[in-house]
Amino acid sequence: MAELDLHGHTVDEALRIFIDVYNRHVRSRSEESLRVIHGYGSATEGLDGGKIRRKIRTFLEGAADKLDWTPGEDLEGNPGVTIVFPRKILPASQNQLAADILAFCSIPRTESKIAGEFRKKSAREIKEAIRALVRQGQLKIAVKAHRETYQAAEKL
Repeated sequence: MAELDLHGHTVDEALRIFIDVYNRHVRSRSEESLRVIHGYGSATEGLDGGKIRRKIRTFLEGAADKLDWTPGEDLEGNPGVTIVFPRKILPASQNQLAADILAFCSIPRTESKIAGEFRKKSAREIKEAIRALVRQGQLKIAVKAHRETYQAAEKL
């Protein structure tokens, strides 16, 4: 089983590194699973776990058509690990904003809520990602309390 240790990285770095290593792993035609070590989070983060773990697992949930995965606590009793079973190439990290927006919109969100969540990105990048997701049918527009909201299509 191949291993990837993401300790010591920011959440965004960890996700970019994971995607890169995962894609190289798939391209090598390896049949091995990938043991992703992300840690379980510090005690100050409460029972919900670490930021990297949450980000990686949320990303994996959204990539179910490309891979299978199992929480480490189910296989090894270790919540600081996730076992990934690669099948197909993942989208490059430049598509990550769209994937993050899609995950964030599991419940209806206004454009201003989306912009607030992804404030490190420019308003233009956010609007372009939203428009692309709507065009692809992955994000649906609805009106809630006289406001336009966006929600992931599979959640409707």
